[in-house]
Amino acid sequence: MAIIEKRSVQAKKGKGEITITHLLTPQELADKCSMFAKVTIPPGASIGTHFHNGNTETYHILQGEALYNNNGEEIKITAGTTTFCPDGEQHGIENIGSDDLVFMALIINN
Repeated sequence: MAIIEKRSVQAKKGKGEITITHLLTPQELADKCSMFAKVTIPPGASIGTHFHNGNTETYHILQGEALYNNNGEEIKITAGTTTFCPDGEQHGIENIGSDDLVFMALIINN
């Protein structure tokens, strides 16, 4: 597996910084997807709640505990959980555990 790009950012006005490890190039995604990546969120950090317009996003949790915001409804999730945010809806995620939260993120364009 080749790591295409690894960067730390503050995501969608969330708390702290997260690390996004992109696994496919834009050419490999071929305009069908915007992102396929492993995301690592340290304890206490988050991706702020944000809308998806023109695409959908799926998270598959590999490690850790999170508070997932699904259109304003907060749900505690753990490893093995898969979430889906349809086009026109909103979501966010916060690491509420003591270890890193690690998940795969896939954004599919409409």
